[in-house]
Amino acid sequence: MDRATRKQLKSDNFALEVQHGFEFVTGHRQAMMRWAVAAVAVIVVAVAIFLYVQHQSGVRQEALQAAMRTEGASVGPPTNEYAAFFPTQAAKDKAAVQAWTELATKYGGSEAGLIAQYYLAGHAADAGNAKESEKRLKVVVDSGNANYAPMAKLSLAQLYASEGNLSEARKLLQSLIDHPSGLVSKEAAIIALAHILAPSDPQAARKLLEPLRASERSAVSRQALTALSELSR
Repeated sequence: MDRATRKQLKSDNFALEVQHGFEFVTGHRQAMMRWAVAAVAVIVVAVAIFLYVQHQSGVRQEALQAAMRTEGASVGPPTNEYAAFFPTQAAKDKAAVQAWTELATKYGGSEAGLIAQYYLAGHAADAGNAKESEKRLKVVVDSGNANYAPMAKLSLAQLYASEGNLSEARKLLQSLIDHPSGLVSKEAAIIALAHILAPSDPQAARKLLEPLRASERSAVSRQALTALSELSR
């Protein structure tokens, strides 16, 4: 998933959670690490806008918005005076990491702080630093936040799977299946589990996906059919 795709806001949270289908298990290790966090990072932006920015005011909101502007800045020569630009991707990444780090440090227990941890996890994954990404995601999981903890579990499970730690990945996904949330549905967790089982146990993956192909939710059935098609190949 490239950075432009990561920033797109779509209305169907389920589609956001599983939009790349079986690409997760067929790419290179670093690409899988990036996907694991990036897929959720899109949701984080939406949640930040709708659940935080609209309901908060003051310094934390301003700091969050400033960090988001840096994260969303363009790379290259400035083309207008109203948007942020950086000369190189490296310069942009450095500024973004600094902004998110300051936000996480100052407001660690707040929703703004949890959003910062997500973005720091994403940047760590982009840099190939799985341990740092894992540490950041665990902070969000341990927060117990009803919105962000389940999403962090989803990303953490995918990150573990990218490292071959299928046992821990399955535990996290099973907990999401048993206790779904508003932003990580039972179906999304099932499809994510099918993703990680596909390379080693395609029959088990197919067994998980088959019941979802007839779902009344079009996004669910579409993703299940796409995953089954990829599995057949």
